[in-house]
Amino acid sequence: MQELADLYMTLGAGGFVFVMFGFVLYNLIQENKNQSEDLEVIKQDIKKMQTEVSNAHNIIIKLVDRTNASDSKREDFWREISDDLAFLKGRINGRP
Repeated sequence: MQELADLYMTLGAGGFVFVMFGFVLYNLIQENKNQSEDLEVIKQDIKKMQTEVSNAHNIIIKLVDRTNASDSKREDFWREISDDLAFLKGRINGRP
């Protein structure tokens, strides 16, 4: 506290306000620097997350495509079975 009083007596009110303004400005610059560093870390994390989401999206698309392909094969199989059953049913009922 004595140091502040000595500073005030040496510089006067204007000088004291100027020193306090400089101190506030210095703290704002330091805080801005810290926030910029945190922002860069956040940007890097977002890029990693985007890559992972994109990879998962591609895997899901491939899985859906594979399922659709197997569904097509399954439909063809059941269509053939149905046609064969209809043929046999016709033969049993006496139609050539």
